[in-house]
Amino acid sequence: MRLSVRRNSRTNSLLAVLTVSAAAVTALAVPSSASAAPAAPAAVDCASGHVCFWTGANFTGSKCAWDVADPDWRNGAIRCSWAATTNVKSVWNAGTSSSSGVAYYRGADYSDRVGCTRQQHGGNLAGTYKVRSHRWISGSCG
Repeated sequence: MRLSVRRNSRTNSLLAVLTVSAAAVTALAVPSSASAAPAAPAAVDCASGHVCFWTGANFTGSKCAWDVADPDWRNGAIRCSWAATTNVKSVWNAGTSSSSGVAYYRGADYSDRVGCTRQQHGGNLAGTYKVRSHRWISGSCG
């Protein structure tokens, strides 16, 4: 004996919606290349002994780099042309000194600390703030 199931058009429509919804959820759950980790350290363009900041994620866009602390990116000895208008989106600390990391600040003269990156580390930042000064520090740096 063979059973046959007849579905009305409403059931077929509901099944189609569920199938499309399941496919969409699966697509969102699978990581894409856009969400891949930042570039490997060998691919980062930041000279040894420097700290580098970029306007784009994954070490892209315009870059400013220093091998010394800078109390004012806008008016200091080394000026970062985009610091007043553009948020920082990534950082790499290629430091080689005995310091533990580089702390960076929203304000001049090391005021309003927003982050710290250990030596030979870096990555993407929140990208929601501008940086105005930085310095190498000893002690806790996350």
